[in-house]
Amino acid sequence: MDRKSVFERPRLAWTGLALLAVTAISACTVDTVLRPDVDVGTTTAAVSGSGLQDLVPSNPMMTSYPRFTLPRAPSSLMPAEEVACRRELKRLGVTYRDLEPIDDGGACRIDYPVEVSGLSGGVEMKPAATLNCQMAATVARWTKNELAPAARTRYLSGIGTIRQGSSYSCRRIRGTSVASEHSKGNALDIMSIVLKNGRDIDVRRPGFFAFRQKSLLNKVRAEGCGYFTTVLGPGYDADHKDHFHFDIKDRNNGYRACR
Repeated sequence: MDRKSVFERPRLAWTGLALLAVTAISACTVDTVLRPDVDVGTTTAAVSGSGLQDLVPSNPMMTSYPRFTLPRAPSSLMPAEEVACRRELKRLGVTYRDLEPIDDGGACRIDYPVEVSGLSGGVEMKPAATLNCQMAATVARWTKNELAPAARTRYLSGIGTIRQGSSYSCRRIRGTSVASEHSKGNALDIMSIVLKNGRDIDVRRPGFFAFRQKSLLNKVRAEGCGYFTTVLGPGYDADHKDHFHFDIKDRNNGYRACR
């Protein structure tokens, strides 16, 4: 064996390792990294940068970039309707804190955001959801009046945690130039509901014999339409196959999209 072949072998080995690394990186697409079922419990936040991002309208994993929003200064003045809304949150037993205004450019803004970490009955919101006050109050009413009683009726247990995948997020509806309701703090995506007895109810379409789960999810969809103007869930389309999307979009003639 000549000296050249002895020195060439390590070089060839390193070349092979480099090719394998390049292949692995190229195979690691955005779709494989950011699938919702990979990391549902990340902190909800706006995508970094200003202006609307061209993202899937309700893809929770596209909102996993950390957002560090400061609490609102106690001396900040609010319009009367915002003050009244916060009184309603307290009446409903919501655990929240006021945040500084959010303005990520374009339609991506909330002038008086709140961060909701808990609802009445000891229900935790994980991660804490950044919403406008009106959406927070709507979620609280629906949870207290519909979701919690429905869970107790079917499972004889209260709700411990609502796992959400997306609240405020600066993005547009896929394939359009229209701002998502998430960009206004007007929407919330729910991935699963954890009962106080430890049972985790995934909102994805249940199995054929999961009668209680199907009954609860049907109730979630039907009764949600009395509170939200949009309720989209598993079975509607591919973008909503693993979560429920709720929002309070203002539409003409009181139209509601419940599917």
